[in-house]
Amino acid sequence: MPILSKNFFQFFGLEQKLRVDPDALQKRFYELSRQWHPDRFGRKSPAEQAEALEATSILNDGYRTLKDPVKRAEYLLKEEGFPIGEQRSKDVPPELLEEVFELNMMLEELKSGDSDARSQLETARANFAKLQSDVDHQLEILFAKYDAAAPETHTAKQALSEIRGLLNRRRYIDNLLRDVDRALNPSTAAPLEERL
Repeated sequence: MPILSKNFFQFFGLEQKLRVDPDALQKRFYELSRQWHPDRFGRKSPAEQAEALEATSILNDGYRTLKDPVKRAEYLLKEEGFPIGEQRSKDVPPELLEEVFELNMMLEELKSGDSDARSQLETARANFAKLQSDVDHQLEILFAKYDAAAPETHTAKQALSEIRGLLNRRRYIDNLLRDVDRALNPSTAAPLEERL
């Protein structure tokens, strides 16, 4: 029995690229789902049944990761030795410091009943959404740069380093958007245990 690759790109038979054709990925997912479905291994040996379960687990985790551009980029960075790490307050992108300070003031004003804070928060949310869109556009450009570079070259490594910086910025903006959404719609906020 061949050993299953735990590398999602290899498992799916894809090149290790940051841009993936979503239709081709989905088609490959369905092909592999049929191939490894545990029901097909019901009369096989316990080792083959265990392999089918492991393959199904890799398949599902891999598909969830590879179909999302941000998760795919984070995964590839980790595979290439560029881990993202946890978001810490000291990692605030310098250009966002003033906006974060203003956001915190608006959140406090909203909590204290200031009705003007709601419209300010809605404006802040629109600004953060635009920042996120800008980052996504920059990521697309860097994804193309990485994919065009030969593996293990300076160009590829430089692109990964830049992508890591943008992903950290994007994660921070995601957190700001989540905080604004929670303040604007407290009834739809996820319970604390879901956010941890």
